[in-house]
Amino acid sequence: MNGKIRAREVRVIGPEGKQMGILQLHEAITLARNNGMDLVEIAPNATPPVCRVVDYGKYRYEQAKKDKDSKKNQHANRVKEIQLSASIDPHDFSVKLSRAIDFLCDEMKVKLSLRFRGREMMHQEFGRDVVARFINELVPYGHAIEAPKLIGKGMHAMINPLPRNKRAANPNAHPVTDDEGDEASEPDTETADETPNDKLPSSDPPPPSSKPTEGFANNPFAGIEAKLQPPPAP
Repeated sequence: MNGKIRAREVRVIGPEGKQMGILQLHEAITLARNNGMDLVEIAPNATPPVCRVVDYGKYRYEQAKKDKDSKKNQHANRVKEIQLSASIDPHDFSVKLSRAIDFLCDEMKVKLSLRFRGREMMHQEFGRDVVARFINELVPYGHAIEAPKLIGKGMHAMINPLPRNKRAANPNAHPVTDDEGDEASEPDTETADETPNDKLPSSDPPPPSSKPTEGFANNPFAGIEAKLQPPPAP
């Protein structure tokens, strides 16, 4: 950028995206400064290098936004596979269903794979029921591209996530709310109000010994009465 560019000549793209031709480096930097912008090298391997007159802060923001969008598209193209079986246990079924919901809510595709083993090929209807029930449970979160297909000894189906505005909230997410911390800070009113009978305030006046004295609390001369003598006559 600007003075850090080492090439003597550069091909310049103006602020509005128009080609400015090949200019000397100092001329290109002067052009950028006159527009209150920066000269940024965008194609250093070209001959001569290609530079663009842009606001560098805005340019970095746009580049970061493009990178974020590209990563989001790559994330959406990821596929997670869930393997099922015709004799799947109900607990195992719920665990795999929960994982599939997490994948769909994370913008991932889910591929269902069910493999028939041994004599299970003779009763393919059990496998079809498992896959159909699994897809039906995922309706609020995704939709199957097409009906499950039997390929060899396995049955496969692809599920795409629904758009975010049409997809149900992930039931496995546990957001932290402010109410959770308030419960711990509330005082125990039941134990605070309960006072033993021997600690209740009494209506009788306190004994003389309990009367607060002035000065030090542990004054050793508090119990001695001072005898005052009249002053001598003049």
